[in-house]
Amino acid sequence: MLITSAEVLVSSPGRNFVTLRLTTDDGVVGLGDATLNGRELAVVAYLAEHVVPLLIGKDAHRIEDMWQFLYRGAYWRRGPVTMASIAAVDTALWDIKARAAGMPLYQLLGGRSRTGALAYGHASGADLPELFDSVRDHLEQGFRAIRIQSGIPGLGTVYGVASSAADGAGRYDHEPARRSAAPVEEVWDTRAYLRHVPGVFEAVRGEFGAELPLLHDAHHRLTPIQAAKLGKSLEPFDLFWLEDVTPAENTAALRRVREHTTTPLAIGEVFNTIWDYRELFEEQLIDYVRSPVTHAGGITALRRILDYAGVYQIKSGVHGPTDISPVGLAASLHLGVAIPNFGIQEYMTHSAATDEVFRSQVRFEGGLLVPGEGPGLGVVYDDDVAAGHPYTAAYLPINRLSDGSMHDW
Repeated sequence: MLITSAEVLVSSPGRNFVTLRLTTDDGVVGLGDATLNGRELAVVAYLAEHVVPLLIGKDAHRIEDMWQFLYRGAYWRRGPVTMASIAAVDTALWDIKARAAGMPLYQLLGGRSRTGALAYGHASGADLPELFDSVRDHLEQGFRAIRIQSGIPGLGTVYGVASSAADGAGRYDHEPARRSAAPVEEVWDTRAYLRHVPGVFEAVRGEFGAELPLLHDAHHRLTPIQAAKLGKSLEPFDLFWLEDVTPAENTAALRRVREHTTTPLAIGEVFNTIWDYRELFEEQLIDYVRSPVTHAGGITALRRILDYAGVYQIKSGVHGPTDISPVGLAASLHLGVAIPNFGIQEYMTHSAATDEVFRSQVRFEGGLLVPGEGPGLGVVYDDDVAAGHPYTAAYLPINRLSDGSMHDW
């Protein structure tokens, strides 16, 4: 089964997506997600100019060999652009193999280990009443686990609080990337954040009880000692996890955090390879892996990462907001229902326009995400609808302190 066509598809049905579509000489089609939020066209160029010419005529069944060919053969390894490109090829090849077999992809990954993937939603509010309303809305939708993000007194826009975008540019598709010629600048105050957040969780627990799993994302904004302080202050509220407490580049910093708190830690959505995790796994410095299929080299590579994590009783917590296309989400779900060490799946509903471009069989039922039973990933790309949603430049915000210094966003 030889690859005869490789197309890089760019569309923006509410937000920008990059999709790779491979077709074989037998007419079997496979899709892969290559979206890199705010840097989409860098991946488009890498795929179109450096990868697609190498795919034509290759055997679509040789998935592992193709992964090694693209990773080792380039010499310049790793990095988000390279790994998103490899991920798109790898995912499309798994889609083709499962379609050719007439099976949903999870069957080729060992079959079901669970009925569906427990999903958490994103509740947010500029203040507590607005936050409570958002939590109630998510509970009514059927979510059984919820991420909590709150406005901070004295600050304007704050990461994760969708309702804080009141500057006219607006957030789109529940994400903070803005359609603009340059990034929007936001102001940050760590001390104000550390003072405010424990009270938010105390109020949420008081309103919604002890049983609801709660999560929180610090978004790489804290020093190690600040992160340790936050984790310790949140211990009374029994978080499911505390995410991205400190910049991920310095993995050794998590030793300091671990020394001071038993709050579970999740990290890795900006990691690209298994090598980023080695120290974290072997020293058991984290509890959940956040890498998505889309940014970690595909199904082949993420399966290796999660198998490695399982040796240390570390579970999956795959990144899955709307900067992951329905193709990437479906790939994560097929893997998630098959692996033994699944933890939880992040989930934000895509826009109606996105669902028209990407017709997916994924279902959300009883707080669980369930992959389709059709062959392959169960996602079809509609070219005619996509043509009505051309690429539009969009950037994630940047953060500055009150004195104008750049800070981690």
